[in-house]
Amino acid sequence: MQGSKWKSSDLWETLEQMVRGRVQEFIQEILEDEVTEFLGGRAKSQRRATVEGGRRGYRNGYGKPRNLTLASGTVQVCRPRVRDVEERFESRVLPLFARRTKEAAELVVQLYLHGLAEGDFELALRGLLGDGAPLSKSTVRRLRERWVAEHAEWERRSLAGRELVYAWADGIYVKAGLEKDKAALLVVIGAMADGTKEVLAVAPGFRESAESWAAVLRGLKARGLGVPKLLVADGNLGIWAAARQVWPEAGEQRCWNHKMANVLDRLPKREQTEAKRLLREVVYAESRAGAGKARDAFADRYADTYPKAVEILAGDWGRMTAFFDFPAGHWRHLRTTNVVESPFAAVRLRTSAAKRFRKVDGATALIWKLLIVAEKRFRKLNSPHLLPGVLAGKRYADGKPVPAEERRAA
Repeated sequence: MQGSKWKSSDLWETLEQMVRGRVQEFIQEILEDEVTEFLGGRAKSQRRATVEGGRRGYRNGYGKPRNLTLASGTVQVCRPRVRDVEERFESRVLPLFARRTKEAAELVVQLYLHGLAEGDFELALRGLLGDGAPLSKSTVRRLRERWVAEHAEWERRSLAGRELVYAWADGIYVKAGLEKDKAALLVVIGAMADGTKEVLAVAPGFRESAESWAAVLRGLKARGLGVPKLLVADGNLGIWAAARQVWPEAGEQRCWNHKMANVLDRLPKREQTEAKRLLREVVYAESRAGAGKARDAFADRYADTYPKAVEILAGDWGRMTAFFDFPAGHWRHLRTTNVVESPFAAVRLRTSAAKRFRKVDGATALIWKLLIVAEKRFRKLNSPHLLPGVLAGKRYADGKPVPAEERRAA
């Protein structure tokens, strides 16, 4: 601004303070407008009789100044008070006991979930949100307690009406501080007919046993969830035994990432670059027959020198190639358990950084919360328009629809 007494450096140094001041004024104005609306349009200087239809009641000053933490900082506002009214005044913008906006609360969650220690919280957040931010070590402890309760409620929610097409299942092991054994957290994520993905289950289970997995799947079924057309999981025997009990109608696809890792583990490092190239030709073949030919080429190369690697690759071949019976547009999602593994990368970062889970239920609730936060960023499946057909039972061969006459002949 030409001629202004303010220098750009002065404005820059006071910009945060200016913005927070304007935000504070804006919120206070909204609170005043809410009271005016509540009293039937009566402004501060007007009596009830002067406003037609004005409800009974009058302004009665303000409550004590109150800190409100936003994601951009902390401001101070005064909540207007009213008296002699038939119903209590409830602000829509500032609920009675609110101290943080949803976005500020989410910031607290994100920082904790991504490894910030409890002892560092107050210093870090006061730097971000201002000295008036209502934060302390107890804030984090209360968050964890709340997450445990929220997770318990989430586990009881109804799943009726969801049109489940695909499901991915995997587990993560967490060392809880006061527990002797590692707890396996069993996670199921589903893809619905509209292409969206949803976290369906996060539950502790002893070493991914068949009993633990069966309890998870039965719980989903009892709450109204249908059977997926295809279940994708790793080579753990527990999940497949449980699926045969609870979801016998579901197709079964084993994760190629786990299979490749198991194969490469049987080869020396000097062979792994070439082996990876050959394995990728198996995984990304355009047909089941093409995958078989690529598998045989791998066997020709390594059968004499590394027979165990060849044996592992050929094992459970039917479950390794089930994805060919579904639309080619979905193959990238169905070959692996990456749908679960990707958010688990953040989980593993958090669990490695913290190493202070005292109880399994606390670890479960924390990881559940992280996955729910990650769920907001889940991308839809490719070719979502094909999902309703898959749900309805439309058949595919090598990724292409099977003609109606061939289906009838079969």
